[in-house]
Amino acid sequence: MTFLRQDCCLICHNPISPEIGWRVIFSVQQEQLICRECESKLEKITGKTCQICGRPFQLVAEDFRHGDICHDCYRWEEDSRWQGVLKRNQSLFVYNDFLKEVLAKFKFRGDYDLVRVFAPYVKQAVQKINADLFVPIPLSSERLYERGFNQAAALLVGAGLPVTELLTRIHLEKQSKKSRTERIHLPQVFNVIQNADIQGRSIVLIDDIYTTGSTIRHGARLLQQAGAASIQSLTLAR
Repeated sequence: MTFLRQDCCLICHNPISPEIGWRVIFSVQQEQLICRECESKLEKITGKTCQICGRPFQLVAEDFRHGDICHDCYRWEEDSRWQGVLKRNQSLFVYNDFLKEVLAKFKFRGDYDLVRVFAPYVKQAVQKINADLFVPIPLSSERLYERGFNQAAALLVGAGLPVTELLTRIHLEKQSKKSRTERIHLPQVFNVIQNADIQGRSIVLIDDIYTTGSTIRHGARLLQQAGAASIQSLTLAR
């Protein structure tokens, strides 16, 4: 059997030092794509989390919780327009400064090869989710032209998962330039593709970052109104 090894880290581009030891000799290794230092900076979300948005409770003050959900989700669920729209979001990593820079390279500076870093984590996560369709959060045609690819769709393709396009997006100012309040009170930014086969389907929305949950919920609400049975989401960062 031939073991593939990436010579340089896809994130920092430093040489990757090969692991040495009996465990390596007698185990089937996956291709090593990033160095140990970069891997250590990816903070996996573990422990207790909000049962709706996946926020790690270890990063949340006790008075910012309402039982097993965070205060943000509590407010979303208090609003009858949004109650039950999103069944659950799962995020894989904490959105720390390191991941912020990596995602900026991926999305804004066109380093498409970074999808190889995250694809195995996405593939592993979706194996635990019962769903009919995996739907990337879309970019507007203008934003897609700027970037050259949709990062959410790229994650699905990289993980070898089917991509189902059900939504289109209206072009607005970049989300990153909006305040939290502006993001939450956005007008509807999506449209459902005509003749989409949604009725009774279980759907997982895919995106790179969960911030306020507004983008995910806007997409989920439209799909729910179009007949979807349930909508979950999977994001890289929270």
